[in-house]
Amino acid sequence: MHGISKTLNEMTLVERVSLLENVADALEASADEAEGDGDARFVENSMCVVNTIRGLSADLGGRDLAAAELLLEQGIMMVLQFTNRKSGKIALH
Repeated sequence: MHGISKTLNEMTLVERVSLLENVADALEASADEAEGDGDARFVENSMCVVNTIRGLSADLGGRDLAAAELLLEQGIMMVLQFTNRKSGKIALH
């Protein structure tokens, strides 16, 4: 990344939607891979988050930023956990 990171409040609507779509795309790609591995639970959970993110990004107003932030965190963590599981790493919390 170049430059200083922005918060959701500092981003334009276009930047927010782009970020949400990128996370949804990454999570959907992880779900596709998990489907190939036979992990139906991860696929189902991931696609629920993907659909919620995409539904929110279609009508993202200022009042929805807290929900968007929570969904972004959830989606990113799911991708990270799936990636760590695939590589044999264990995430400690």
